[in-house]
Amino acid sequence: MRVMIVDDEPLALDILETFIEKIPSLTLVRRCQNAIEAFDALKTEEIDLMFLDIQMPQLTGIDFLKSLKNPPLVIFTTAYTNYAIEGYELNVIDYLLKPISLERFMKAVNKAQNQFELQKGESQTTPKKVDGSDFIFVKADKKLIKIKYDEISYIEGLKDYVIIRTNTGRVITLQTMKSLEQKLPANLFKRTHRSYIVALDKIDAIVGNMVEINKKHLPIGKNYRDTLLEIINKNRL
Repeated sequence: MRVMIVDDEPLALDILETFIEKIPSLTLVRRCQNAIEAFDALKTEEIDLMFLDIQMPQLTGIDFLKSLKNPPLVIFTTAYTNYAIEGYELNVIDYLLKPISLERFMKAVNKAQNQFELQKGESQTTPKKVDGSDFIFVKADKKLIKIKYDEISYIEGLKDYVIIRTNTGRVITLQTMKSLEQKLPANLFKRTHRSYIVALDKIDAIVGNMVEINKKHLPIGKNYRDTLLEIINKNRL
């Protein structure tokens, strides 16, 4: 993601820049010391994520964000807790209180990354594959088997094998969950547990820490729960 920092404190800018450099998926594009600089930067730069201070001279971060028609993803950074509710009403990704720890920073970035990938998926009418295909080939029973994405209910990991559960049965292939996850379009499938990947459109319900698909209950790992619930809440009435 292409990132911009907006903060009137040079030390805060330096700390955030140091954190950003530690995360390969982030690229720092601009550092701005006030909202006016940031406004000009958004005219010329493609920004995916903005770390935005609230208390700044001339124009606050909240007023600046309200003035934008199509803002990038935003994470507020501030020393004050009393703006949290207003921040979330503006659909910010997260609200970081200074001093910001690297651990807390990375948690916020993970939320932003998940939302960024979701938005990219929603902007596409076909699965996220270079060739625009809606299927995958896997090696099983000494042959390559074609499986359409919309036929897959969920995928179960079993040591060095994975079991692909489809509408009509199952396909067992020799590969890791990680390698298969990387091949599947992220807008259609999500890892919910170290042993499970589910098709998002096949989820019938969330029951506690379980996903229900075709009356089958699959566990949700604690490292995957927040990401899954963010996606579910986007489509919640």
